[in-house]
Amino acid sequence: MSQPYTLITADTHAGGSHSAYRECLEEKYRVRFDEWRGGYKNPSQEHFGSKKMRNWDLEIRTRDQNSQGVVGEVVFPNTVPPFYRKSIVTAQPPRPEDYELCLAGIRAHNRWLKDFCAEDPLRRAGVGLILPNDLDEALKDIEFIVKAGLRGGVLLPLVPPDCGWLKPLYDPAWDRIYAAIQDAGLVMNQHSGQGSPGYGEGMVAEALWITEVLFYCQAGFRHLLMSGVFERFPKLKYVITESGCSWAPALLSQMDRIHYGIKMGAIGEMNYQGMEWVLKEPPSFYAKRNVWYGASFPSNADLANMETIGVDKVCWGNDYPHYEGTFPYNLESLRLTFGSLPDAVRRKVLGENAAALYGFDLAALKALAAEVGPTPEQIETPLPKDQIPRDSACYLFQNALHGDR
Repeated sequence: MSQPYTLITADTHAGGSHSAYRECLEEKYRVRFDEWRGGYKNPSQEHFGSKKMRNWDLEIRTRDQNSQGVVGEVVFPNTVPPFYRKSIVTAQPPRPEDYELCLAGIRAHNRWLKDFCAEDPLRRAGVGLILPNDLDEALKDIEFIVKAGLRGGVLLPLVPPDCGWLKPLYDPAWDRIYAAIQDAGLVMNQHSGQGSPGYGEGMVAEALWITEVLFYCQAGFRHLLMSGVFERFPKLKYVITESGCSWAPALLSQMDRIHYGIKMGAIGEMNYQGMEWVLKEPPSFYAKRNVWYGASFPSNADLANMETIGVDKVCWGNDYPHYEGTFPYNLESLRLTFGSLPDAVRRKVLGENAAALYGFDLAALKALAAEVGPTPEQIETPLPKDQIPRDSACYLFQNALHGDR
């Protein structure tokens, strides 16, 4: 019981500095890059501070994660890649006129990520990038991800409803992408922040974006399950990250009802007689087989629903180095939510599930966890309200402070 937990976060972010990205660009794009950056020069460290350096600095990142008991991490993108205006996690897919340069930008990131993960291959599983504009080029990027050993897999881009120049994920054109990911044994990831339509500029637009972001992130979940992707590609491993999981049972129940109605030939006034339906089993069947939930710092509601979706399918994350993550109060967050769970369940969610999914060497990481990992006794110690961090933007602490645990 006293053995420390092997914490593997299935949700962290990293990215290169602009000087590093410039070196990773194909040479023919570097002049354009310099124009984009306005004659960029690498500033001294005091000009960009330690928070930004957490995205790429080995020493800072290792020290931070060790201080939180974290010994392994799945790495999503974070900083702004060349020719983008914002992080790719929140950016819409490029318009046709921007595609060439954006493709060069994400390929620079993938090259950088290969080197970043090679610095600490035991602890890092990088998630490589593809774009939805040209699926032939996306296949080339999947080949690179495989050869680079980026065992975090592929970040499957969500297609917002206002991006009419792109094919939606349920279009049969995507089948060759799913086949390539499945055949390579890669994990297919989606991350909260993508898939939303454009809301315009200003505070109201920002508030609406964050209010609806989970709905649009779940679009990939809905579209893949209902279009038969997992019927055609039964070995695909799909993860929806930083989106919790408490919503999944109700949504799966709703989709199952639709499935059975279609099989019966009608739902209300909608008649499906004579139409061919793509699913042999209800959506919940494929979810149990093919879907994982990178629930990040799960709430009590998320943890309470795990039995329905499967305790083997939920992975913890700390969202390092984002403000809304649990850093530097990781132990406090675990005391707030994980203390009442059985030890075996905690070990699965906090590390074993991610190790099995992303191919971490669990035995090797346990040696490091013995030095830095939290113990059951620590996590089972309740967190009094007067010890809840008040300077954290993490919703777990904010909800607890305001009476909603």
